[in-house]
Amino acid sequence: MAAILSVLDHIVYATPHLESTIRDIADRLGVTPALGGRHSAWGTRNALFAIGERAYLEILAPDPDTAPSSGHRPLGIDHLAAPRLASWVCRAQDLHTIVERGARAGVDLGGVLHGSRARADGTMLQWDMTDLMTDREAGTVPYFIDWGDSEHPASSSPQGCSLISFRVFHPDSGKLNVVFETLGLPVQAERSSRASLVASISCPRGVVDLS
Repeated sequence: MAAILSVLDHIVYATPHLESTIRDIADRLGVTPALGGRHSAWGTRNALFAIGERAYLEILAPDPDTAPSSGHRPLGIDHLAAPRLASWVCRAQDLHTIVERGARAGVDLGGVLHGSRARADGTMLQWDMTDLMTDREAGTVPYFIDWGDSEHPASSSPQGCSLISFRVFHPDSGKLNVVFETLGLPVQAERSSRASLVASISCPRGVVDLS
């Protein structure tokens, strides 16, 4: 797990309803995610809990009070019937180089964007990232983030959980593994009939799988 945690920033658990998913996660894992903030450009809001020293799980949901500037929200959130692991995010500094590597491997990572949100205590977090709106093999290829001088969200998120396994499944696992190698990611995709992600998390309730 040390290898993947050296690059993993967070995993995204997309849901149609934030409050009910917070309650479900709290019941299943024994740790209550903390409200994060709103992303006005995407029309989303989130809640977080740490799964490592510099890694966290983000619950991402529609913000009923905010319309996305593009007309649709990321990661298919508007069309979800139930929560699911929709994507993962890796740390990187030279994001333009990452985008170029992705293009060489046949994956469109989009442009480099700037994002920000205010924490509940008023602290402003800012970051640069590749475009989460791109398909990226149905979310099995991560997008990338650089927090710059901002405090990493894991440090202020609820503690008590740790990621013990992260698995990527895809019908063309060979193609995906070429992409991972090109991007320098220490993970091996496994062949499956559909693209999906599975995270095993050690928590006060034991070991829980999220997919």
